Amino acid sequence: MYYTYVLQSLKDYKLYIGFTDNLRKRFWEHQTGKVTATKNRRPLKLVYYEACLDKKSAIKREKYFKTGFGRRYLKERLRLLKLPEILDD
Repeated sequence: MYYTYVLQSLKDYKLYIGFTDNLRKRFWEHQTGKVTATKNRRPLKLVYYEACLDKKSAIKREKYFKTGFGRRYLKERLRLLKLPEILDD
């Protein structure tokens, strides 16, 4: 099982989108500064994730979330989850 996930920086409120086969381990790597892209944006919180059946599907979903349509989709999903601070970026 693979996961596509979205993290939010509590420092600048920006989103980071990625994929992994071990969500708990990957989140720990982000939180402890082992991921260059998020190292200076900590602390982070996991605001959304989706389970995918295989790596190819997870990569495809990650790429979609990084498009304009995908970002709009995420904003709507997060709005429904009542995470308004994400909508203000």
